[in-house]
Amino acid sequence: MNDLNQFCRSFVLAAGLLTGFSMCAAFAQDNPPLKIIVGFPPGGSADILARLVAEKLKDGLDRPVVVDNKPGAAGRIAVDFVKNATDGNTILLAPMGPFVLFPHTFKKLNYNAFSDFVPISLVANFQFAITSGPASNVKSVSEMIAQIKADANRGTYGTAGTGAAPHFIGVMLSDAAGVPMNHVPFQGGAPAVTALLGGHVSYVIDTITESLELHRNGKGRVIAVSGAQRAPQLLDVPTLREQGLNMEASGWFAMFGPAKMGADNVQKISAVVSSVMRQPELRERLLKLGYEAVGSTPEQLATIHRADFARWEKPIKATGFSAD
Repeated sequence: MNDLNQFCRSFVLAAGLLTGFSMCAAFAQDNPPLKIIVGFPPGGSADILARLVAEKLKDGLDRPVVVDNKPGAAGRIAVDFVKNATDGNTILLAPMGPFVLFPHTFKKLNYNAFSDFVPISLVANFQFAITSGPASNVKSVSEMIAQIKADANRGTYGTAGTGAAPHFIGVMLSDAAGVPMNHVPFQGGAPAVTALLGGHVSYVIDTITESLELHRNGKGRVIAVSGAQRAPQLLDVPTLREQGLNMEASGWFAMFGPAKMGADNVQKISAVVSSVMRQPELRERLLKLGYEAVGSTPEQLATIHRADFARWEKPIKATGFSAD
């Protein structure tokens, strides 16, 4: 009899465990993690942004949120991965480049920036900075223009590579200022800064994120920011427009899903992202990194996407540049 009772207790316990495992499996199936794909390596500014946002999203969505890095091809590997995702739980966090610039610079892309994706939400805006170094030692745009007019060789500007936004901002700047600006591409932002500090180029054009420390430690000087208003991180630096140039440019990070992602899922994620981006703690942390936290509806992101796509077409075509 004791053996029978022990068997019964063991059976009930095992049945309970199996039921618990089944419930957990069902919950995991009904509530799978949201995967945020980032097209850049861990530790970079895009990765840091994604992880800060993911940490906040998991509470609002009441589900796990993970960041998956798929670097390579200037972000295009990640774009292709999300385009082909069919699980309904895979989205992309990307800068504007793959959606605004690349369609103008690549004759052949493996994706259509509009028809292959559904917009979810804007995440963060950022500005670009024009930073002078020892080779120019200028403190304003007017000084820059005067110096280049006196010596055209003083108009060299370094960027993190050909075909990215800073390259074309230099083209726009040259046109607006009426002076020749000669692009010198490097394999990343760090080599460009090294060249600036060594006097090999007169200026560097890059995101504010990459220029803040140079300006703060006095090794370089941000002489202008590219946005419509002064950057909160650099309130002492006037915009290009404030200094008499009829131009402005800014960048953004946004979330997109594959074209067939369900509308209800898109709207839910978008609403939570917009709510998260209003949290003071997150806004403050992103501000220190050079980002302005923003959120949007899918419709608002779609409008911004199309407007910027059209806005960047002229300066890109003016270069005659082709990436392939």
